[in-house]
Amino acid sequence: MNKKRLTAAAYGHFSIDILNSSVAIILTLAAVQFDLTIAQIGFGAMMYQLFAAMSQPLFGGLTDKLNGRWIGAVGVLWTALFYAAASLMTSYPLFITLLMIGGLGSGAFHAAGMVNASAAGGDKAATATSYFFLGGQTGLALGPILAGFVIGSMGLAGMPLMALLAAPASVMMFMYMNDALPVAPRAAKADNQGNASRTHAATAILIAAFVLFILLRSSTAQGYATLLPKFYESAGYSAAQFGLMLGLFNLAGAMGTLIGGYLGDRFNRRTIMIVASIASVPFAYAMLYVSGASYIVVAVLAGILLSMPHSLLMVMSQELAPNRRGLAGGLVLGFIFASGSFMAWLQSIAAEQVGLLTVLSVVAFFPFFAGLVGFALPSSRKPRPAIMPPPTASSSAAAD
Repeated sequence: MNKKRLTAAAYGHFSIDILNSSVAIILTLAAVQFDLTIAQIGFGAMMYQLFAAMSQPLFGGLTDKLNGRWIGAVGVLWTALFYAAASLMTSYPLFITLLMIGGLGSGAFHAAGMVNASAAGGDKAATATSYFFLGGQTGLALGPILAGFVIGSMGLAGMPLMALLAAPASVMMFMYMNDALPVAPRAAKADNQGNASRTHAATAILIAAFVLFILLRSSTAQGYATLLPKFYESAGYSAAQFGLMLGLFNLAGAMGTLIGGYLGDRFNRRTIMIVASIASVPFAYAMLYVSGASYIVVAVLAGILLSMPHSLLMVMSQELAPNRRGLAGGLVLGFIFASGSFMAWLQSIAAEQVGLLTVLSVVAFFPFFAGLVGFALPSSRKPRPAIMPPPTASSSAAAD
């Protein structure tokens, strides 16, 4: 395992996701200054995520061409610069436009960072990828907490201070993610033309299952990340309080990605994804109705279980296209962000009509259906080797 490359990728993920996860908090706190509705907050968060998500396949292909070099470090710097510059804007259109342009850097980093992390793991790709997402989820956890304190006390003027956190990570990536990636083994081509129709049908089912699983799971994860700050603010919590509450949920998610990756290298990945998705439902639902110590328990369990499939999805996608790891990972990770942000925007529109509590209560059950869809995903169970019967006496004699 290449620890320097993996550490650089995970640290970069940590830094950029501090900025990414603070956007929902920033929009919530900026609602008074810019006179924003719940739907406008959801739309702003969606546009930021869409710019980051839709660019990931492009940057994934570029990562394949450059063999993993340069893209990640430049992406982090790009996001930090535009994140800081947005704080100087006096109108909401200019403010959100600079944030959206900055989101392109996030798309570049995620496509390159994921490929570097997976390659650094060697034959422990799931474990290495889980460390990469551990860094990101930890950043997602600290982002709302830092934004609650820094932006809550300084206003938007505190955004450049938060952007400075990304500088050391960019330097580290320039140092340790600048050499070429190891060459992936080329996938063998099938020679049997008679199985072509069955192969195409199985591929179509597999793609549909991937898409639906991601859509249902990310609807809950991104919907909660986008709308929980407004939900808790309307319940009377301060910015520092709901930043800590959301940070706890995201920190548990960091633990979940690590646990999922560890288990994914040792057990059937599909089973882990199914069980974790279904088991997350009661805890995600309870987050909306409990407080105090009970909230800590259910938020931790919901965060762990919702995040366990994340790194496994990435590894599965790269195994399906070993010769286009950057493109495959960029497509899947981009779709996770794009579909989640779009669904969060739809949820914010619905919340204007029926209320945030009703919408989030329904969304909490989406992972149950994702778990059912998971049965159509490929199994990573390795077939047991056939046990050869011992040679008989007659066969031994014939051999002599």
